[in-house]
Amino acid sequence: QLQLVESGGGLVQPGGSLRLSCAGSGEALSYYHIAWFRQAPGKEREYVASMIWNTGDPVYSVNVKGRFNLTRDNAKNTLYLHMNSLKPEDTAVYFCAARHRDESTYGSWGQGTQVTVSS
Repeated sequence: QLQLVESGGGLVQPGGSLRLSCAGSGEALSYYHIAWFRQAPGKEREYVASMIWNTGDPVYSVNVKGRFNLTRDNAKNTLYLHMNSLKPEDTAVYFCAARHRDESTYGSWGQGTQVTVSS
């Protein structure tokens, strides 16, 4: 069964950058559609970006398009979320999730990593 582990969160000043990692184990990510979500205190979970692993085509929410970028490392079975020009409103717990190509819901989730953007 696929397991996901996020890392790379932390405290950064506005305008700064962070790179989050989503490492998969147990199965190859090539069978999955991988997404990043985030949840800020008191707010609903929000879609951030996603990638169909085999095609490598990324999709971004309007809130992050132009600032965030997805890349993947097949050898490491890892998806990266490169976050640039960070804003205080990007502060949230970031989760990665996987949806098998034959399924309609995200069945595998990581534990989340905290991103705080503050001066």
